[in-house]
Amino acid sequence: MPRKSFSELINSPGMPVLVDFYADWCGPCKTMAPILQQVAAQHEGKLRIIKIDVDKNPAVAQQFRVQSIPTLILFHKGQPVWRQAGVVPAAQLNQSVGAYL
Repeated sequence: MPRKSFSELINSPGMPVLVDFYADWCGPCKTMAPILQQVAAQHEGKLRIIKIDVDKNPAVAQQFRVQSIPTLILFHKGQPVWRQAGVVPAAQLNQSVGAYL
């Protein structure tokens, strides 16, 4: 199966896509990982979460002006509709993505 482009990933039909821009060496990114797993489990089948390593994909990070990590960007119908830098509590993240589910 060929790898999908970033554009194909964020244009997921019928489902919003939450993108986590992170790096392996980033402490706050490691704090965010279990929160994202919790949110993914709560919204299984209604929300896709993908992770983009900014060290391996600098062009994508630059395209969306990611200046600090973690940065979360929610895409709805291929368009960014919400973004947040830093660690986001699960309750706040659920509330923010809930409007698009």
